[in-house]
Amino acid sequence: EGATKENHRNTFGKRVTMSLSAARAVAVRNVSRKAPVQQQKRTIIDYLTNYPDKVAEVKKIQCAGGTLQGEANPTWIKQPNDKFVNGAGLLLASLGLTKATIALYRLASGKGKIED
Repeated sequence: EGATKENHRNTFGKRVTMSLSAARAVAVRNVSRKAPVQQQKRTIIDYLTNYPDKVAEVKKIQCAGGTLQGEANPTWIKQPNDKFVNGAGLLLASLGLTKATIALYRLASGKGKIED
C-alpha cells in the first residue's frame, strides 16, 4: 500500500492519503491551469517574412527598352545603384592591379628589400 499511495499532511496537520491516480489527476489539473506563455517578439523574422516584393518593379526596369540591347543598353547599369556599385568594383580592381604591378616591379628590380 505504501508504494501505491502517497501520504501528505494538509494545512491542519491531518494526514491525507492519496492514490497515485488521484495525485496524477491533481497534477495534470494544476499544470493545465498555468498561465499561457507569452509569445516572444520576432522582429527580424517578421521583417524578413513581411518584406515587400519588388520583383515586378525590378523586372520592369531591367526589361525597359527590350532585353536584346547589347552594348547600347546593358543590364548591369540599369538599376539606380548600379553606377555606384560598378564604380566601387572598378576602384578596388584598379587598386589591386596597381599594388600587384608595384610588387612585380620591386621583385624584378630588387628594390624595397629589407636589409638583414
